[in-house]
Order: sequence, then structure tokens, then C-alpha cells
Amino acid sequence: MSKQEIFETKLEDAKIVLNRLMDPSITLEESLKLYEQGLNEIKTAQKMIEEAKVKIETIEKNNNTQTENQT
Repeated sequence: MSKQEIFETKLEDAKIVLNRLMDPSITLEESLKLYEQGLNEIKTAQKMIEEAKVKIETIEKNNNTQTENQT
């Protein structure tokens, strides 16, 4: 499974958790477990976004360095 697929899965899982949390028939204990699970899904997705951001910044920096060296 690619990182993109994992990221999309994490977001989808967080949406599922949110929908389950909106169910008024779940218990407080189940709500707390779901809340924790949802936070973990979101944290993982955020970490993946940060890693991608760093990679993009590195690529841009390398590209700018190469462009400067060519002039």
C-alpha cells in the first residue's frame, strides 16, 4: 500500500469514527475509545502531511540550487 493510499485510509477512518461518535446510542466508554482512535488517525495523517511538506521543501531547495548553479 502506498503512502497516498495509507493517507487516504487514515482520513476515511477518521470520518467513520466521527460518524460513529454522532450516534446518540453509543456509551460514554465507547465514545472515549472512538475519540482516542479518531485522534490517532488524524495524528498519523498530520505526520504524513508534515513529512510530505519537508520533502517538497527539500526538492524545491535542491531545484533552486541547481538553477542557480546553471546561471
